Amino acid sequence: MSFSFEVEARDGAARAGRLRTPHGEVATPVFMPVGTRASVKALSAADLRAANASIILGNSYHLYLRPGADVVRQAGGLAAFNAWRRPTLTDSGGFQVVSLSALCEIDDDGVTFRSHLDGSPHRFTPESVVRLGRDLGPDIMMPLDVPPVPDRGAAETERANRLTLEWARRAVAELARTEGTSSTGRPQALFGIAQGGFTAAARRDSAAALVDLDLPGYAAGGLSIGEEKELTREMLQVTLDSLPAGKPRYLMGVGTPEDIVDGIGRGVDMFDCVLPTRNARNGQALTSRGPLNLRGERFARDFGPLDPDCGCEACREYSRAYVRHLVKTGEMLGGRLLSLHNVTFYLDLVARLREAIVRGTFESMRANVLSKLGENSR
Repeated sequence: MSFSFEVEARDGAARAGRLRTPHGEVATPVFMPVGTRASVKALSAADLRAANASIILGNSYHLYLRPGADVVRQAGGLAAFNAWRRPTLTDSGGFQVVSLSALCEIDDDGVTFRSHLDGSPHRFTPESVVRLGRDLGPDIMMPLDVPPVPDRGAAETERANRLTLEWARRAVAELARTEGTSSTGRPQALFGIAQGGFTAAARRDSAAALVDLDLPGYAAGGLSIGEEKELTREMLQVTLDSLPAGKPRYLMGVGTPEDIVDGIGRGVDMFDCVLPTRNARNGQALTSRGPLNLRGERFARDFGPLDPDCGCEACREYSRAYVRHLVKTGEMLGGRLLSLHNVTFYLDLVARLREAIVRGTFESMRANVLSKLGENSR
């Protein structure tokens, strides 16, 4: 199956679509759990399928270091290696340009990383990242980019935007040159990443230049990396307004449940974020009524479910008191149950919002969801 996307319903700017990939269909809007090292932390592929996940992520930088692209290629690609067997997306290492900025040097040709594991040097170029994507075999790969960092100055932002576009063009050429070499033997799609920093004009220019490449999908990158929430949303809207309505639109690395609701209302189709599993490892349940810190003493004798509106295993079988006990005593099951719940909550939230778009009731659903999300803080 080749790659395709169609919008099936609209309610205002919000849209329900269907993304078709060689590993299966994805109903959008969709939340994509992050499996950085070929594993969504604490969850098996069976857990994710039970939670109705349809597509998961892998991190190219981390998979390149461990276990190595050759291992994943020999396994038949990422979806075979981790027994997921459904659609996958890999990022490019571009985020590590920000998160590991002290360990990397950028030049016009690419990025040299010093491994966070042992300090060894590793070279990433737009071409090598595409070849890495061929080895990892995702349905969707992202090109190497340079996210501008807030408050670094106009000159650095301009350079980051220029390199992101130049590298996207080089990635497109390498994708064509390496056609037919994927570890899965199946077609792969390359999305573009619109950057532009935190000025509207630069955002529009970045998106427009990428649209000229006629890629099968586009992402809004370089957001939620330290700027104020309102600025994030303002720059997201500028980017979305500059992208084609008939292509999937992906908001990278964002965010909270409120961010997801806001993004869907603006017409975003795809989301990812580490927050559900990261917060789970720190003892937090993300619920329809807002977050719960299970380390709190008030949950020691609370025998109700984590979230009465959730049907996941953690909520069906276990109490807040028991999960708190697991968290406080460092039992591995606590992190697994909270991860399963948090991921299920995100997937269910997006699925319910999709249904509301189809029914034409998105605005009332949005208001209801946001009202309930604030209950635990009142």
